[in-house]
Amino acid sequence: MDATSRRDILGKAKSNRTRLRNGLARDEKPTPVGSATQGSYAMRTMIQNDDGDYDIDDGVYFDKEDLVGQNGGAMSALATRQMICDALQDKRFSEKPEVRNNCVRIQYAEPNNYHVDVPVYRRTRTKHPYTGAITDKYELAGADWKESDALNVTKWFKKRNEDTSGDSSKDGDKGQFVRVVRLAKGFARSRSHWSGKIAGGFALSRLVSDHFVESVDRDDVALRNVLRAIQDRLAWKDWVAHPTLNEDILPVGSAKAKFLREKLGDKLPLLDVLDDPNCTHEQAMKAWDKFFHSDWFANQPDPDDEDELDRKTSRGPTTKVGGQGYA
Repeated sequence: MDATSRRDILGKAKSNRTRLRNGLARDEKPTPVGSATQGSYAMRTMIQNDDGDYDIDDGVYFDKEDLVGQNGGAMSALATRQMICDALQDKRFSEKPEVRNNCVRIQYAEPNNYHVDVPVYRRTRTKHPYTGAITDKYELAGADWKESDALNVTKWFKKRNEDTSGDSSKDGDKGQFVRVVRLAKGFARSRSHWSGKIAGGFALSRLVSDHFVESVDRDDVALRNVLRAIQDRLAWKDWVAHPTLNEDILPVGSAKAKFLREKLGDKLPLLDVLDDPNCTHEQAMKAWDKFFHSDWFANQPDPDDEDELDRKTSRGPTTKVGGQGYA
């Protein structure tokens, strides 16, 4: 995702924070204790969907004791999401915000094709009786209230990038680990008919984290190596553990993990030509296009052909895959 699009969608998320707070005040509802971007935006692994859609998760947080229902009991997860949805309504929206299973969604029409998801959390804060240390527990308003740890997931991911990528940056915007996660997600989304069948972005991030080995200046080598390792691992261990909670992202016997392993088995051999010492630039680009089901690589100049490099650099590639370059 380019910097302009990132700024634009973050601006929309921040506008909705203001809209939400004003709406809650208007409706005489509780005041949030904070908001935070999370997921692929915060981890810098956003890619463009097949339909051109970008999304951002911008969580809103409340203290548990503030979320009280009409009868004085704890507000249900569904009632909390509905409260957020009501507060976000604005006649300027062409599509009304809607309650989803784990969030409230605000959809923006073309040309942006953005949507902002607002997951809702309640915080339980406890203080140690002797040390005075404060511990926070967060729960997500889904089908019911469920323990969730989005903020620590972001911290985990950024630390993995810093620990494994020599070219990482403190804000997480750079690093081979981040780029390889984006590429793995790009592969998983490369065929529309795979949607809903293959492991999602969070599971892929954990799998890449488990098997990533840096290959300096060679994202292509790092990607192939980690995908081979993931394929081998899923053959004997098909569940994916959450990085910060004692639960699984994908359970034992996961059909999505099996589907990912099968598709890696189908598509990784398309890249075997890269191991031929006589492989040409054209052959390599064709192989990557087959792997990603794209035509982006065919437009990339041969770095050893100065004339072609000058021509194609001046006009740029005509097509992007997943909203980003994969060179």
